[in-house]
Amino acid sequence: MSKVTKQITEPVALLFQGKNFAFVSTLMKDGSPQITPTWVDIEKNNEYSILVNTAEGRIKHKNLLRDPRLAISVVNGSNPYEMVTIRGKVTEQITQDAAEEHIDKLAKKYLGVDKYPGRSPGEKRIILRIKPEKVFYQPPIR
Repeated sequence: MSKVTKQITEPVALLFQGKNFAFVSTLMKDGSPQITPTWVDIEKNNEYSILVNTAEGRIKHKNLLRDPRLAISVVNGSNPYEMVTIRGKVTEQITQDAAEEHIDKLAKKYLGVDKYPGRSPGEKRIILRIKPEKVFYQPPIR
């Protein structure tokens, strides 16, 4: 049975920890949706935060500077009937060394390589820290 909460539970965290792609939706200036498949990470301090690594100046980054609201959907690559959709807001942007190390961590997770191979000259990486506000989780169908 699906469940709607305000916090991330352990089964949801496992979807973000797995090698599953996330689809991040932001709002364009005219209010139309923009969606990007992306790598994703999760971190737990007192509560879970979702981490998305992007480059400064990309469309999703520009959209989120203007309006920090977004939606993220993750589907289990091994069982597409297990999924989560989260609505939330970007609460922090982390740049420089931490963002560079983070994109390498994601490259290891998703590609099995030590260094992210898609760097462009002069690119500045950014980690977007996202606070979930509404979490819809669909457990796997057995």
